[in-house]
Amino acid sequence: MIKLYIDPGTGSMLFAILIGVLGAAGFVLRNAIAKLRFVLSGGKGKREEMKKQPLVIFSDDKRYWKNFEPICRELDKRGFDVTYMTASPDDPVLENPYSHIHGEFIGAGNRAFYKLNFLNAKIVFATTPGLEVYQWKRSKNVDYYVHIAHAPNDITLYRMFGIDYYDAVLLSGDYQIEQVRKLEKLRGLPEKELVKVGLPYMDEMASRLASDNDKPESDVKTVLLAPSWGNSAIFARFGEKIIRELLNTEYNIIVRPHPQSVMSEKEMLDRLMKKFPDSDRLKWNYDTDNYEVLKKSDILISDFSGVLFEFSLVYDKPVIYTNTGLDFAEYDQWWLDDELWTFKVLPTLGAELSEESFDRLPEVINDCLTNPKYAENRQTARNETWAHYGKGAVAVADYLIDKYNELQGKENK
Repeated sequence: MIKLYIDPGTGSMLFAILIGVLGAAGFVLRNAIAKLRFVLSGGKGKREEMKKQPLVIFSDDKRYWKNFEPICRELDKRGFDVTYMTASPDDPVLENPYSHIHGEFIGAGNRAFYKLNFLNAKIVFATTPGLEVYQWKRSKNVDYYVHIAHAPNDITLYRMFGIDYYDAVLLSGDYQIEQVRKLEKLRGLPEKELVKVGLPYMDEMASRLASDNDKPESDVKTVLLAPSWGNSAIFARFGEKIIRELLNTEYNIIVRPHPQSVMSEKEMLDRLMKKFPDSDRLKWNYDTDNYEVLKKSDILISDFSGVLFEFSLVYDKPVIYTNTGLDFAEYDQWWLDDELWTFKVLPTLGAELSEESFDRLPEVINDCLTNPKYAENRQTARNETWAHYGKGAVAVADYLIDKYNELQGKENK
């Protein structure tokens, strides 16, 4: 039996052709329906058909509700109506308590993108990269596309061309702004609107932690292994060796795979879970909300995942990072000669762990837990990557409402 393989570029082209054909058919059908409504409603139907939604939030996965909820709460408080479109049928937004936030499941995969490609809205706001690169195309009936970074690390760690076709990008640090401007210049792109708004979801975590009196207590320290995913991540490079070495220490171990790894690397994870099942000392964690597992852990081991900064800067705890020889071929960083901010700041927040030093793992962990220099450096990192500390949701809501009013004003002229 011959299996047919279609590479992502060809698949995207075929999908674009299909979208064009379906779009043309849909246009004819919608036009006919609009005319019928016009006749039956005395002209009101056509006006309703042309009405744009003020703000559409798109989330490709339920895990991003933690990023958007503080912003939604602030917009709801101001009485600003939002349509929140999600590709997850069990997204918490579908049962959210906010009267002005209207959750809508639009299907997964291409079904979701088809809906997005024909939106009629003033602003589309998302944390999903890849607009206009593969299946997700700009709708001619959307005035403005706004992206918000979903982690406090380098914006160039998105897959290639991840934010090129947004109109605006909301960021948390000056280094990210510099990276975007360099990419625009190298690629001959018009300058996007870049605004520092901070990190609303980390503000939320910090506030939650400050009011949480239920502090974990244990005589045995807990090490959290939470890698990223892909060919340059910990599991792909070190496989089972790192888990085995951790089990040789005196610490309790929690392994928390990246959500994308669950989808893209299931076979590998199944193999690791079978070889290292849950036990008194080792637990696998797949919670949608990572708050409790980060609070429970005393030290984190990761690679280039944004969780390094959540753990270090919110929970004020040390990290161990692995230099897995990240291959930039798939990432926007490939275009730049500058060293990643992530790799410049990580040595100030914790220790590097290489495969050659695995036999010294207990010593490395103990040094990170007790060395005061790492605690002193965390505030410097916060200053560099966490603008508008504690007020990120307010800054985002201010921006979105001001942008809506600006676009509405232009339309009314």
